[in-house]
Amino acid sequence: MEENNKLEKLNRFTRREHTADEVYIFDVILCDNEIDRDGERFSIEALKKLKELFVGKTGISDHEAKSSGQTARIFDTELVSDSTRKTSAGETYTYLKASAYMVKTGANSDLISEIDGGIKKEVSISCSAGKRICSICGADKSKDSCQHVCGKKYGGKTAHTVLDSITDAYEWSFVAVPAQINAGVTRKYFKAAGNTDTDGENERIIEKMCGLLRRDITRLCFLNGTGVYQKALASSAEKMSPEELMEFRTVLEKEHKSRIKPQLDIYDKSIDSFRMQEGKNE
Repeated sequence: MEENNKLEKLNRFTRREHTADEVYIFDVILCDNEIDRDGERFSIEALKKLKELFVGKTGISDHEAKSSGQTARIFDTELVSDSTRKTSAGETYTYLKASAYMVKTGANSDLISEIDGGIKKEVSISCSAGKRICSICGADKSKDSCQHVCGKKYGGKTAHTVLDSITDAYEWSFVAVPAQINAGVTRKYFKAAGNTDTDGENERIIEKMCGLLRRDITRLCFLNGTGVYQKALASSAEKMSPEELMEFRTVLEKEHKSRIKPQLDIYDKSIDSFRMQEGKNE
């Protein structure tokens, strides 16, 4: 019954009805009312508004607003309160949970494996708040400034900014370091019918994830000019744990980025403007 209900809600966003075998569904915590890394938190009213606005919103990567980067779509949201847990501001801990889906294709099979393997987990949202209220004096920082500094204590209370009066929700993104500490993927919903071999399934997911990491390591070794050592490095990677593979890939990615030099000296940040200027010179 629950599966049918999920599919019914999901199919409101598709041009034809999709079955459970055609889609990949997972839960994700979008945001909560805890003070985040930026010294901000959402009010309960803000979370209620975001619950409405995020239904139907697309998921992308690193907040890059490109249609080619769309990975998933939210089809349902739920506001969850944990009466056993208090936030640092003394409120009952409350978070916004969303159910998202993507259609299973060959192009996104790697992404699905990375989500299942815990590689792609953290998320961040993009929205607009009409009010940014100081938790100490109540001043709306969108209009007026105040003397209270986020992170400092005043009378035993930590100053922070309360986001309220939400006017719009734009998108949610997979990111490396989210502002909201608890935001991220929680679990997926549907399993293959009759499949009770959970341990075996997890092992297969982890092995596929490790295979993807080793492939990235081989590619990065070549890009970094260490092609002659690829065989030795590949042999070493075969013996690495998932954590070691992730760390090794991160080191190689940083080295690769440090080697990249800009090929064009573009002063105008707008690509469209650059193309227009280029056309004039032809």
